[in-house]
Amino acid sequence: MLALALDAMKSKEKPIKKELVGASTAVLILSVLKRGSSYGYDIVRQVNEEADGAFTWQEGTVYPVLHKLERQGLVRCRWQEAFTGRKRKYYILTPAGREALEADTRQWELFHQMIIRLSGVQHA
Repeated sequence: MLALALDAMKSKEKPIKKELVGASTAVLILSVLKRGSSYGYDIVRQVNEEADGAFTWQEGTVYPVLHKLERQGLVRCRWQEAFTGRKRKYYILTPAGREALEADTRQWELFHQMIIRLSGVQHA
C-alpha cells in the first residue's frame, strides 16, 4: 500500500505540498508499521526512501503523531536494546491500528477517485 500510494504521489515537476504530506502523516506511519515494528528514525528513513525525493520528513515530524496514535490505541510501544547497546522505543501496529489503516486507505482511495473524476486528469 505505501509503495502504491507514494508512486501516485511522486512528481518530477514539483515536490508534494506540505499540507498534503501533513494530512497523510498518520496513514503513512501506520503503513510502515504494517510491515513490522519500527522506531522513529527508521520510520522516517523508510518513508523518505519510498518518497524518492517527492518530500522529505525530518525526525521530529513523526513523534507527535506516534504519541497521538499511541493515545488512540492504534500503536503500542516497547523499549528494546539496539545492537549498539542504546535503548530504542519500537512502535507496533495494534489490531485497532490495522482496522484504522484499512479505513483510512479506503478514504484516501475514495478521495483520490473523486479528484480524478472532478479534474478529468488521468495518470498512466
